[in-house]
Amino acid sequence: MADRGETSQAPPLAGEDRRLVGAPFVPAEARAELLALKGATAFLSVRPDGEIAAAAQSGEGFYFHDTRHLSELRLLLAEEPAVLLSSVLESGQEAQINQTNPWLTDARGRKVPQEAINLRRTFVLLDDRLLLRLRLRSYCLAPLALPLRLVLGADFADVFEVRAGKREAPGRLLPPSYADGLGRLRYQADDGFVRETILQFNPPPGDHRLEGKRVALDWTVPLSPGEPAQIELSARPLGPRRRPLSFARRGPAPPLGAQEARRRVRRRRDRWLADCARVQSANELFNGLIAASLRDLQALMMPAAGGELPAAGIPWYVAPFGRDSLVTSLQTLLVNPRIAQGTLRVLANMQSQVDDAYRDAEPGKIPHELRTGELARRRLIPHTPYYGTVDATPLFILLATSYYRWTLDRLTIEELLPALEAALKWIDVWGDRDGDGFIEYERRSPAGLLNQGWKDSEDAVLHPDGRPAKGPIALVEVQGYVYAAKLQMADLYEQLGYQQRARELRNQAQRLRTAFNEAFWDEEQAYFVLALDGDKEQVRTITSNPAHCLYCGIVEESKAPALARRLLSPEMFSGWGVRTLSAEMPIYNPMSYHNGSVWPHDNGIAAAGLKRYGFHEEAARIAKAIFDVAVASPNFRLPEVICGFARGESGHYVAYPVACSPQAWAAGTPIMLVESLLGLNADAANGRLLIDEPYLPSWLESLQIADLRVGTAKVTLSFRRTESGHTAFSLLDQEGELGVTMAASPSPWAPRSSGPSSRPSRIR
Repeated sequence: MADRGETSQAPPLAGEDRRLVGAPFVPAEARAELLALKGATAFLSVRPDGEIAAAAQSGEGFYFHDTRHLSELRLLLAEEPAVLLSSVLESGQEAQINQTNPWLTDARGRKVPQEAINLRRTFVLLDDRLLLRLRLRSYCLAPLALPLRLVLGADFADVFEVRAGKREAPGRLLPPSYADGLGRLRYQADDGFVRETILQFNPPPGDHRLEGKRVALDWTVPLSPGEPAQIELSARPLGPRRRPLSFARRGPAPPLGAQEARRRVRRRRDRWLADCARVQSANELFNGLIAASLRDLQALMMPAAGGELPAAGIPWYVAPFGRDSLVTSLQTLLVNPRIAQGTLRVLANMQSQVDDAYRDAEPGKIPHELRTGELARRRLIPHTPYYGTVDATPLFILLATSYYRWTLDRLTIEELLPALEAALKWIDVWGDRDGDGFIEYERRSPAGLLNQGWKDSEDAVLHPDGRPAKGPIALVEVQGYVYAAKLQMADLYEQLGYQQRARELRNQAQRLRTAFNEAFWDEEQAYFVLALDGDKEQVRTITSNPAHCLYCGIVEESKAPALARRLLSPEMFSGWGVRTLSAEMPIYNPMSYHNGSVWPHDNGIAAAGLKRYGFHEEAARIAKAIFDVAVASPNFRLPEVICGFARGESGHYVAYPVACSPQAWAAGTPIMLVESLLGLNADAANGRLLIDEPYLPSWLESLQIADLRVGTAKVTLSFRRTESGHTAFSLLDQEGELGVTMAASPSPWAPRSSGPSSRPSRIR
C-alpha cells in the first residue's frame, strides 16, 4: 500500500462523551411528536401546540448554523396556556396551529367562558427568518380586553450539546434587552464572538420585563365580537460576529409580514413541484405519502459551497451529510436528478485533499458531516468537515454514474472526473487498509466515530455473542457499493472513450465479486456475514446489511434465494419492515438504534435488491409494510426509524424515541420503491428507458408518472395491474427522442462477462 504520509492531531473533546459524536442521546423525558419547518440553513422544531419548552432535550427550538437561537417560546392568555385544537403542516416551511381558551378573566375583570376565543398561530420560515402570526377572534357577545404574554429565551447551545444533554462550550449568555420595539437575545463565546437573535413585533408590546435569560412581552388585545386582531413576531438569527450588530438611528428595517412570507414560500414550493416528475396512483393514501415525501425533500434542501443538497434530518442532522445526502439523491433520480447534481458538486468541493487523523480525513475521501456551530468553530469536535465514513466515497461514484445514466449530463460529469478518479484512488490505497482487496475502516480520531458504516453507533458491529469486532473492519454492504461503483464507472469511462481504464475497473469488479462471495458467505447459516474483523474472522451476526448487496448486484445468483428467504422470515421481518438485526440473535433489542430497529431507507434498498434479483412479491411485501408505517404516521411522514417489535404485538408500530422528523432518506424511500416495483432502468446514453418486469401489487392497482426525464426527453407513463395479476404500461405522452421498452434486462451492475443473468424464481 502507498505511504500515507504525515498526519495531524488535535486534542480530544474535553471530558470526551461519545454521545456527542455517536448515536443520539435518548432523553429521560418522553419525546413529544414535534412539528418541523426548515428554511435555508435555519430550522424550527416546536411542539404541536406551538410551544418551545425551556431546557427540553427533545431538540425543540429555532436553530441557525447548528446553534439554538430560541430555546423557549411560551404564550399565555390572561396567565393561562391556550388549549390545542389542531396542528397542521401546510408545507415544509409553514405550519398552522388552532387553539382556544380555558376559563379566564380579561383585563377589565370580565369572565370569559372556555372555547370563546380562537387563537391561530401561523409559523413561516422564509430563508433563515422565522415569522409567527398570532391571530385572535372572539365569539363573545361583548368586547374583551385580552391580556396576552409572549415569553422568549435563547440558550445558544450547539446542536451537539442539545443532543448530548450537557454544555461543553465555555461562553456566557449576555443579558437580554428590549428597546424601541426591538428585542435582543445574546450570547458571547469566550473568544469574544457574539451570536444574537433579533426580535421585532407588530404591533409593539405595551409592556415588557427582562427575566434573567429571557424576555417577557405583554399586550392587551382589544377584541370586538367576531373581529380578528393579530400580533406578528419576526425572529432573525445572527452570528457569530466580533461585536453585536448595530442599527442606524432609524432602527432596523420593518420585518416582512407573515402573509407576504407565505406567498413567497408557496411560490417556491410550486416551482419545486414543477421541476419534479409527478407520481399519481389510484390509492389516495399512497398519493399522500408521495406528496409528503416531496414536501419534506424540498424543505430539507440546503445551500452549501458548490450548490445545494439535502440535509439529513431535523433536528439532529441539518447539515451536509455525505452518506445520507448521497443515498437520498440516488433514491430520487426518478423525480428530480437536480438533487443529485447539487449533492455531487457540494461533496466534490468538500472532498479531502489531505491526511488529517483528527478528522479521519485522507486524500480523495468524501466527507461524513460538516458542522458550523461553536464546537466545530473551536475545533472541539472534528466536524470541520469530519470524514469518518467508509461508504460515502464509493456511494459518491455510484451516484455520479447513476446521474449520468439518467441525464447524459456530460458537462457535469467532466467537471467531476478529477474527484471521481481521486475517489477511486482512495478506495484502492486508503480504503483497502491491509491490501486484501476489501475496503475497511478503523477510527484514527480520538473524537471520531468508532463505527463508520451507515450503522454507526458504538454497538452496531458486534459478534453474535456481543463481542465488539476489532478493526480494521470490512463491512459486507460496503463491498457491494465498491463493486457497483467500479462497474458503473467502467461503463462511464467506456462511453467517454477511456477503454483501457474501463477494462481495468471491470476486471477489478469481477475479482471483488468472486472474492466477496467466498469470504463473506457463511455456509452453515446460508447467509452473508455482517463483516470481517481485523483478524479476518467472520462477524457472523445476521443483519439487514447484506440486502444492500442484492441492490448492488454483487451476490451470486445461486445465493440470492437463501438471502431473500431469510430477509422475509419472522426473525427478520417484523411486519412493519425488515429489522436491522435478527430477532434470534442474543444481542437483539427492538428498541436499539441499529440492533433490531426498522429503518425505512434500509427497507427501500432491500426491496430494490429483491426486485433486481426477480423476487417481485417479496419486494412488494416490504413496500406494503413501509406504506402501512406511513399511513399510521402524522402527515404521512415516514419516520427515520421505528422499534422492531413484531406487528402482531400491537396494532400500531412502536416509535423510536429520538428519530429525526423529517429525515431525508426516509422521505426518498417511497420514490425508490416506485422505481423498483416498476423496474425502471434509465440508459440515456443509448436513448432508452427500460421497464424491467414491472410489478404493481394488489393494493396499488394503477400508477402514472408524468414528466419523467431521461436525458433531454420527457415521457408520461401509465401502469395498471391486469385481472391476471400482471402489470401493463402505456406511453401517454413524449417530448424528445427516447425508446421506451418493456424488456427483461440484466442489472446495470451485472458483470459484462456474464451477460444477461438468469434470475432465480420467487421464493416458494
